[in-house]
Amino acid sequence: MHHRKVTESDIPEICKLPKTREELFYCFPRAGFPLSEADLRQSIEKRADSTVVEVAGRVVAFANFYRWKEGLCSIGNVVVASDARSSGVGCYLINHMLTLGFEKHHAKAVSVSCFNRNVAGLLLYPKLGFRPYDIEQRVDYNGDRVALIHLKIEKYAT
Repeated sequence: MHHRKVTESDIPEICKLPKTREELFYCFPRAGFPLSEADLRQSIEKRADSTVVEVAGRVVAFANFYRWKEGLCSIGNVVVASDARSSGVGCYLINHMLTLGFEKHHAKAVSVSCFNRNVAGLLLYPKLGFRPYDIEQRVDYNGDRVALIHLKIEKYAT
């Protein structure tokens, strides 16, 4: 398993990672299903540090920062291939994003947001040290109310 910066050739593979409309909503709430290459490219262009994780030469995860200024980095577009979940890929990717946030961007805190129905994410982030600090009401692709839970981890003084 290793991580690297996204390349143009990764885009079709990343678009295949969210297998359902619900999975896509978790990582790209405003995108239509299936994820289009144009929507993904636009996200990559507007965001920082778009990163993939590869296992055996295959792209299995993706994430980036949608905020990376003023002491706070916010991780977004987090998606892990369904057959790579529960294998440590998500933990590996988020730990890499934490390193980028704290070391490259000198963030005082790194945040991530997770929808209430994303049980895997809600169980992963606290295990990595994130703590909830706010809940926001959103509307999903069916028009149903959902909760977007905001979590963050602060850099410890060394």
